[in-house]
Amino acid sequence: QVHLVESGGGLVQAGGSLRLSCTASGFTLHYDGIGWFRQAPGKEREGVSCITTTDGRTYYADSVKGRFTIARDNAKNTVYLQMNSLRPEDTAHYYCATGWCDRHTVVASYWAKGTLVTVSS
Repeated sequence: QVHLVESGGGLVQAGGSLRLSCTASGFTLHYDGIGWFRQAPGKEREGVSCITTTDGRTYYADSVKGRFTIARDNAKNTVYLQMNSLRPEDTAHYYCATGWCDRHTVVASYWAKGTLVTVSS
């Protein structure tokens, strides 16, 4: 069992930045990748970014490439999503998940509860 706790969501103006964190506890050797999904109201869930735990390969959705950066601290079992140049269309609930990376999408085994990111125009 892996338990995931997120932090860092909030309200920011367009063009601003936020950093999301996700810390895993429990059987943390269980997963090969960790990443983020998001779901905006009335829209389907979409993969945002994923990072492999073995060699640190990173993947990004085209919509966030060049603006978001995913990074991991294996010693802390924590993954970060640095989000810069935020746009109103980035507004969504963001979910951390562990599993394995199918490019920028986590094929998830465990999910966090989600954190809300709101970008005002």
